[in-house]
Amino acid sequence: MSPFTILIVEDEDAIRDMLVMVLQQYDFNVLDAIDVAQAQTILHETIPDLILLDWMLPLITGDEWTRRLKASEQYRDIPIILLTAKSEENDKIKGLDLGADDYITKPFSPKELIARIKAVLRRSGKIHDLAQIQFQDIILNTEQHTASIANNTVDLSPTEFRLLRFFLSHPDKVYNRTQLLDQVWGRDVYIEERTVDVHIRRLRKILARHQREDWLQTVRGFGYRFSEHNPK
Repeated sequence: MSPFTILIVEDEDAIRDMLVMVLQQYDFNVLDAIDVAQAQTILHETIPDLILLDWMLPLITGDEWTRRLKASEQYRDIPIILLTAKSEENDKIKGLDLGADDYITKPFSPKELIARIKAVLRRSGKIHDLAQIQFQDIILNTEQHTASIANNTVDLSPTEFRLLRFFLSHPDKVYNRTQLLDQVWGRDVYIEERTVDVHIRRLRKILARHQREDWLQTVRGFGYRFSEHNPK
C-alpha cells in the first residue's frame, strides 16, 4: 500500500468509482467525497497528500473550493489537480491562478492521471521518487522492500515496513491509533487498536539498534509522531 493518500471529490458516481479503482490499482490510499461538504468533513480527520477535484460540483464548485483551500493556512499546502470537461485556455488559466497545481481535461487515460499525480507530488516536495523514500539517513526502497539506516541494512516485517514508510512520508505529524490503522492496515481490515502499540514497540526496538528510537515518539493523549526533533 502506498504511503500517499489521495482525496477524490467528484459528484458523478461512475467517474468517482473509476478514479477510486485506478488509484487503488496503483496502490494509493484513496478517500472519496461527492461534494465539498463531505470533503471538508474528511479534511477534519485526515490531511491527504493530494486532492483530485472536479470543477463542476454542486453548491460549491471546485474552483471556488480551491480558492478557499489556498487561502487557508491549514490546507493551502495540499496539492490540487482540477478535473473538468472545460478545455478552453481561459478556464485552465483561471484554475491555475486560483492555486491549483495541475489541470486535467476529461476524458483522460489512467496512465496520464497517474503520471500527473506523480509529477505534482514531486513538484510539491512530498517525494523525489516514488520508488524511494528517505528521511535523514533512513532509506526505504518501496519496489524492492528494502530498508537501511546509515547505510546499514535493516530487516523489517511487512507490517513494520508499511508503518515506517507511512511515518517517513509524514514526518512531524501526530497520528492516533485509528488513523494509523486506516492508513497502514486499511479501512477494510478489522484489527484491535492496541495492535498498533505492539507494532510501534517492535519498530522502536529495531530503530534502537541504530540509535534512532527517539525519532518514533509517543504524544501522550494523542498518538504517535516520527520526528528527529525532541518534543519540548
